[in-house]
Amino acid sequence: MFQVVKSDHQLEKEFRQYLGKREIYKAIKDIVENSQNILVVIDEYKQEFDEVMDTYTDTWDKMVKIIVLKKYVSSNNINILTLEPDFQEIGFVEPFKEETEGRYTEGFHLEGVEENIKSIYEEIKEKILAIDDGIKVNPQKYYISLRKRRNFAFLKIKKKKLHIVIMLPYERGKEIIKKHKITELSKSIQSFYNGPCFKVTIANSANLDEIIKALEEAYLQQK
Repeated sequence: MFQVVKSDHQLEKEFRQYLGKREIYKAIKDIVENSQNILVVIDEYKQEFDEVMDTYTDTWDKMVKIIVLKKYVSSNNINILTLEPDFQEIGFVEPFKEETEGRYTEGFHLEGVEENIKSIYEEIKEKILAIDDGIKVNPQKYYISLRKRRNFAFLKIKKKKLHIVIMLPYERGKEIIKKHKITELSKSIQSFYNGPCFKVTIANSANLDEIIKALEEAYLQQK
């Protein structure tokens, strides 16, 4: 954490110069990669923050905190400031050290996960590899990707559910997936994944065939 004492005008000018033509989330993404415990002070909460934090639970959700500061000026020029949440409720996490090479395996992502979610993951993996045994299951720090020439899906394994970002347009996802919750991602989030995509949330093993169908179509499309 650091403190800078400058005028509002000077801070705004410098921040705009830093942002340039980049969107806020992209600028913060660069900071996250090189820093920890980031406090974003903004005058109006943006829905995109929720989407990014849900996507990057081990970085944004833990290291980036949002605080909404609003300024009101009365008719007699008295300033009133409101802060939400209270600063003492922010609660930053302790800095972490970079993990050693080879740390990120399927076992790393499955640690502490409920058995039914592990079974769902294994079933999906088995059926996808049956399509093409050249498909690579690629564990990374924050997800497990499925790829051939390029990534066509990103799996984020939680304790009681499995999120999959599938590289297909949301409209196509709605046509294929009827029994599981799918979420339309903002354009900002889709740019993280380098193409049209949506998120599906799986909490039980019923109706996995429609998930496999969507994954297979994403695989074929990337070919």
